[in-house]
Amino acid sequence: MHHLLHIIEHAFLDSVKLLPILFIVYYLIEYFEHKNNNTFNHFMMKSKRTGPLFGGLFGCVPQCGFSVVAANLYAKRTITLGTLIAVFVATSDEAVPILLSYPERIGDILYVLLYKFVIACVSGLCVDLVYKSEIINENLCHNHTHEHGHIHGNCESCDDGPFIATVKHMIRIFLIVFITNIIVGYSIYMIGEETISEFLYTKRFLQPFLSALVGLIPNCAASCVLTELYAEGFLSFGALIGGLSTGAGVGMVVLFKTNKDFKNNLMIVGIVYIIGVLFGSLIQIFC
Repeated sequence: MHHLLHIIEHAFLDSVKLLPILFIVYYLIEYFEHKNNNTFNHFMMKSKRTGPLFGGLFGCVPQCGFSVVAANLYAKRTITLGTLIAVFVATSDEAVPILLSYPERIGDILYVLLYKFVIACVSGLCVDLVYKSEIINENLCHNHTHEHGHIHGNCESCDDGPFIATVKHMIRIFLIVFITNIIVGYSIYMIGEETISEFLYTKRFLQPFLSALVGLIPNCAASCVLTELYAEGFLSFGALIGGLSTGAGVGMVVLFKTNKDFKNNLMIVGIVYIIGVLFGSLIQIFC
């Protein structure tokens, strides 16, 4: 019992240090989301074949709101499949705010964003080369009667304003990280850090496959767990990129809800998973 209480205390203290950074990052995101709801929609509709480049750029913003909007736009066929893939792959959800709380990992943020941006753009452009016959509804943006979705990436209701939404999201992420730290700490205590490290090292080639699978979980918990494992040294950088590349947050859920072509949705999931495994493995081998 004494060891368990010590693990919980240590996990709590490690998680508390996240709160100031989470609040600042999420409040800024909420503020700009409330100030500018529809610019992303219009911009992506008008981007046409350069969509994957801008999709990769917008997807790097630390939230899953853009993946939600991209899923809605793709369901209406107002953006290309490559653009949707680029947004999904570039989305890193909670990774950046969590890495900010680790001083020794802050330098990794630039590499995470750079790798994911390049992978997203390359993947999106390649997908569009294959699906040349895809029809884009270019006139929808000029129809002033169509509805626009509110870009709201923090998964909370915006009725109470950005401050309350930020606090709710901050608490939710804190609890996810806190529980993750308890599980990691208890596993280390029961199994032993050397045993875990040795196992992960010998099975290192499997990490991108497993992390990419975890990334497909349509919840911000996936990116939280992957980032925490990387920050604690249990996951390779390549595996982290692989997992974050498949982590489109709730964007995948919205895709299955709005896009009625089930086979097309499964194909998109398969493409995203292959991209995550492929580039995650390449980075792990060569970097």
